Amino acid sequence: MNILGKRYYFFAFSLILIAFGLTLLFINGVPLSIDFTGGSLIEVQFEEGKALDTESIISIYEASNVDDAQVTSTDAGTLLIRSSFLTNENRDLILDALKEKSSSEIKVIRFDSVGPSIGKQVTQRAAIAVAIASLLVVLFIVWSFRKVQNSFRYGVCAILAMIHDIAIIFSITGIGAYYFDWQIDSLFLTALLTVIGFSMQDTIVVFDRIRENSTILRRLDFESLINHSIVQTLQRSINTQLMTVEFLLLALALFGGVTLQEFAIVLLVGLLSGTYSSIFVAAPILVLWEKQEWKTWFGRKQTV
Repeated sequence: MNILGKRYYFFAFSLILIAFGLTLLFINGVPLSIDFTGGSLIEVQFEEGKALDTESIISIYEASNVDDAQVTSTDAGTLLIRSSFLTNENRDLILDALKEKSSSEIKVIRFDSVGPSIGKQVTQRAAIAVAIASLLVVLFIVWSFRKVQNSFRYGVCAILAMIHDIAIIFSITGIGAYYFDWQIDSLFLTALLTVIGFSMQDTIVVFDRIRENSTILRRLDFESLINHSIVQTLQRSINTQLMTVEFLLLALALFGGVTLQEFAIVLLVGLLSGTYSSIFVAAPILVLWEKQEWKTWFGRKQTV
């Protein structure tokens, strides 16, 4: 099975998917939730047949001097109303106005409020967590692979695979935001950090097999050695993901609540991407780097 012989097809597939999702994200802007921007979210349920339309709800918010309310419906028949930060007093006034205008009892499913300073702290800490994780991974791989020639390349390729997976997550979120009004919230951050961990684990497993084979299969050239190592780990990587985590996440995506569905889909795609990138991105980039193939991309021949 010559996996590495098709490496440019794998690169192209990833680039197309990432470019499509990130383009939608760029057009719409990053859909940050109140967890990052600060603000309030109310999920309400009206009596059957008495729900107010979007314009009526927004007008009630505007009457309370809140001009940025956004209303979306859910599959469960509830309404999600996002706005700038509301005090408890403002919330009660708005709920009373909604009850009066709809002539309906209103069930408040949830009410979340986050101050702008807290949202800023969450964003900063998320960036720091990703940066620290990346640094630790490089240091770990360089140390573990110190007896392998060009060990630093393994660390860099692992980081590139991680960046690939992060881009895939933002891409699928961009698609979800464009078509289904998804937002980036604290659960998204949880999914992102989980995917980074799984991605690093999968990549290290593949690289560790390459390291072991480099001392056993000395007669193989570098590309054949890596291809052989990938084939050896392919079944393990696929079975570990599909037979355990992915089926559970698929069930959660199909039957979970609105909030959990978005989280499960992002995590599902992210973990699939982590398995994919360890086999079809990280290892092929290692071969590309070793052979310095970029020298032939623009018609220049590699000198021997």
